[in-house]
Amino acid sequence: MDFAKDFLVNELVDFSENEIEAVMLDIGKRARIAAAFLAHASSEQKDQALRNASTALLKEMPTILNANFRDISIAKENGLKESMIDRLLLTDSRISDMSNGLNSIAELSDPVGLTIKKWTRPNGLYFECLRVPIGVIGVIYESRPNVTADAGGLCLKAGNSVILRCGSESYHSAKAITAAIHQGLISAGLPKDAIQLVPTNDRIAVSKLITMPQYVDVIVPRGGKSLIERVHNESRVPVLAHLSGLCHVYLDAEADLEKAVVITVNAKMRRTSVCNAAEVLLIDRDGASKLLPPVAEALSMAGCVLRGDKNAQAIVGNNMESATEIDWETEYLDAIMSVALVDGVSGAIAHINSHGSHHTDSIVTENKIAAEKFLLEVDSAIVLHNASTQFADGGEFGFGAEIGISTGRIHARGPISAEHLTSFKYLVRGSGQIRH
Repeated sequence: MDFAKDFLVNELVDFSENEIEAVMLDIGKRARIAAAFLAHASSEQKDQALRNASTALLKEMPTILNANFRDISIAKENGLKESMIDRLLLTDSRISDMSNGLNSIAELSDPVGLTIKKWTRPNGLYFECLRVPIGVIGVIYESRPNVTADAGGLCLKAGNSVILRCGSESYHSAKAITAAIHQGLISAGLPKDAIQLVPTNDRIAVSKLITMPQYVDVIVPRGGKSLIERVHNESRVPVLAHLSGLCHVYLDAEADLEKAVVITVNAKMRRTSVCNAAEVLLIDRDGASKLLPPVAEALSMAGCVLRGDKNAQAIVGNNMESATEIDWETEYLDAIMSVALVDGVSGAIAHINSHGSHHTDSIVTENKIAAEKFLLEVDSAIVLHNASTQFADGGEFGFGAEIGISTGRIHARGPISAEHLTSFKYLVRGSGQIRH
């Protein structure tokens, strides 16, 4: 039975365990066939599909918004936090951003087929290292529907097919977005199986997806700590992990006060529910009496709850709750920020490397020596100087979009763009050489 074809409907389906296995195997087979086709698709064909998908997102905006309204209504009935509902929410503007993102990806250079390096050996053999697609990418994500378009577009640009497994809370939105992208694929003569959405939220589907190395080459999980740990523990497929975004802002004693205020407020409050939102504010003990009061006031005025150590509380007073040890390692994804005083840049680095998630951290200072020390010694994928942590985004890097932010060290680190979704092969050309 062709389960994937029969059950890709508008509703989430309750499958038996055997049916889930059949569905996932069929999706995997289709993805592998589509990947073989995409590997040799022209740049023009892929870019046409992306541009047409971009247009389709705008054309289908009413359908996508209706689907999202349904997801939002269910989320509210289930008591989902407001910050998580914000991650789930789609608006005209956010759909336009998705559309623009696909166009931006189309404008990028095609990473496939590029020569990375070439050389000739003394025996006359000519070597060429060529960039090629990875194959089939599995992306597991939770409540952000825009990941559907970003992941689909980037995988397509890199010549990969993708299997998307969204959270149940965003299913109707993701389904509508996928249907719009399929219009772009079909119009360009590419198989719609290049981008497939898993039609069940059963955890068994995740288990199957991450244990199909015959069909899936890489898994990219985007979600909470429990999801990432589960994928790492169970996967038989290599993992590019998008870990929690426990981001820090450190205000050095030589920070410009105006920059300190605007950067901290933006890093925390621009959008509190995203992984690049700052969760911890560290302040140099020597500059705390000058920096902390205006920064704390600005954060409070913006609606942020502050939780500080005893030293920070002594400066601010009743406007700050007491922080506990767990606060230094908590990704709130909400209008809450922990505050601690540290002993200079070395103290900040030690705190971040001990408690952080190796995602994104920023220093605010006019001292170039302190800035360079922070940039080089903080062990995170993205480290900034005098800039908001919310620039930790593939689009802001000029990558068009991102499939996630890898906090690991293998294959890719930081925003995962189309180029990072490729591998390489060696072409060796000879003229009759044999090895003695």
